[in-house]
Amino acid sequence: MQEEIKKLYYSISEVSERTELKQYVLRYWESEFDQLKPIKNRSGNRIYTDEDIAMILQIKKLLYEEKFTVEGAKRRLTELEEQGTVQNTGADQLMKEINHELNEALKKLG
Repeated sequence: MQEEIKKLYYSISEVSERTELKQYVLRYWESEFDQLKPIKNRSGNRIYTDEDIAMILQIKKLLYEEKFTVEGAKRRLTELEEQGTVQNTGADQLMKEINHELNEALKKLG
């Protein structure tokens, strides 16, 4: 039995398939939710981490299952952040960018 290799980054099409959301929905949510900020590679394509996907699934749950409005979901995510239930991605974002750049440099080295 072959084990699945865990990826560090996913394309928007892979995330769209995994979350069962259209790509335009993911781009819209990125513009609406401060907690969702996937990094972009050198060619400008969004690359998502497992943390980004977890945030997308949390937003999806708030909007589709719990029937929050977008504004209500924003407020709820802010409340969850304050309680420590949702991780703020500001520092995480910087670390992801640094990690990505280091990985790109390692690939070039060999």
